[in-house]
Amino acid sequence: MLPVSVCIITKNEEQYIGTCLEKLSRYDWEIIVTDTGSTDRTVEIAKRYTPNVFHFPWINDFSAARNYCISKASRCWILNVDCDEYLTCSDTPQEMKRRLSPCFQLPQQAGMIEIINPHASSINDTVSVEHIARFFHKDYYTYQGTVHEQPAPIAGGPVSYFSLPLSFYHAGYSDEAVLKKKAARNIQLLEQAILNNDKDPYLYYQLGQSHFVTGDARKACDAFEQGLSFEVDPNLQYVRTMVESYGYSLLQLKKYEQALQFEGIYETFCSHADFVFLMGLIYMNNAMFDEAIAQFLHATDVPDHSVDGVNSYLAYYNAGVIYECAGMAEEALGFYEKCGEYQPALEGMARLRKGNVT
Repeated sequence: MLPVSVCIITKNEEQYIGTCLEKLSRYDWEIIVTDTGSTDRTVEIAKRYTPNVFHFPWINDFSAARNYCISKASRCWILNVDCDEYLTCSDTPQEMKRRLSPCFQLPQQAGMIEIINPHASSINDTVSVEHIARFFHKDYYTYQGTVHEQPAPIAGGPVSYFSLPLSFYHAGYSDEAVLKKKAARNIQLLEQAILNNDKDPYLYYQLGQSHFVTGDARKACDAFEQGLSFEVDPNLQYVRTMVESYGYSLLQLKKYEQALQFEGIYETFCSHADFVFLMGLIYMNNAMFDEAIAQFLHATDVPDHSVDGVNSYLAYYNAGVIYECAGMAEEALGFYEKCGEYQPALEGMARLRKGNVT
């Protein structure tokens, strides 16, 4: 038996919860579901997979709901999963036990799981990857924060992390309407949380991300600027993401010259291909084409990345676009050919070959 309770809070998740629980039920961990007021078939579906289905009234506090769910767990290790996240591994129960066993020696640390977020568009489908603390020993950790809740040591002090070798596919991330609805809800909760604690850069980061999702780049910029006004650790993933989202928001607002300020933090963040690629876009939008090409090509040499393509086909494609616009067809074709099946690159090759470039 795995000493793990999988804890899930739900509300109107009939679209996702069956697949979520189906993939989790292959293993001998305990599954706890806490519903916060579903009016669809969520509870009915959950009861097919676990007898441990509880009800908790929604009070606009995600930590309260998660901590209630954890209070119903009979095992000491907690794995928190959202309904629209699907476990990706196909281990046997014995393999899963071997996979997790080393982690059980780290009760005072929180485990980071991998979340794969799909991004669908009319041009190309891609993914980004993030790592989130979702696994911990319930004697040492509890949830804090009304929205975008995080595990915090019960005894106080900083969180220490380790990497948990589990990956989940975030199915709900591909539904833009659902994302925008959740983001709008979160904005209200985050604004209230900031009224209660206006010195937490993480809250401003999440507020900026929510505005970014809803398409309000101006409000996103305002929130990111607030978050980055604090002394933050550039090694934290959320800080790197906040910097990059701030850069993309500036580009959306056509504040190209202002985005050049990122040159001043280049050395701090250039070990991540996402930032190097962003610098390429910033230079490109400032008509600094030589610098842009240099950054796109440098990005292909940086292995650490979150968004698929920033250190491969997307970087090559943008270099190709610059060369094509400059009338350097052979060079452009060479870069487009490096992009695999990326549709815009295929279209670029077709254009150039129609012009008899070989």
